[in-house]
Amino acid sequence: MMALQHATSGQVIDVQRGEGDDLSQFSAIALARTDELELIRMCMPKGKTMPEHHVLGEITLLCLQGQVAVTAHGSERVLGPGQMLYLLGGQAHALEAREDSLVLLTILMAKAGR
Repeated sequence: MMALQHATSGQVIDVQRGEGDDLSQFSAIALARTDELELIRMCMPKGKTMPEHHVLGEITLLCLQGQVAVTAHGSERVLGPGQMLYLLGGQAHALEAREDSLVLLTILMAKAGR
């Protein structure tokens, strides 16, 4: 199996389309990674949950397709296509896909202590 190559500076990334695109199957693929930033494309099938967890670095979640519920700060917010949520580093959060969904996760690694 060949390792996935991360995008390089200046390279176009087609976030909407992936190899073998099947939103009914969970996948999380790191598109780009540096010491300061990580971009992850997540396919989340309807009903898929990510239990409460936290990331040390600040994050954004951008819903590209579908509908994802994010629980953080004691309440639930539902993201639809084109909607984004920002969370401080260390903020506990959980996710649940309400539909087959595609999400772009950005993590600021510099503050994650890496």
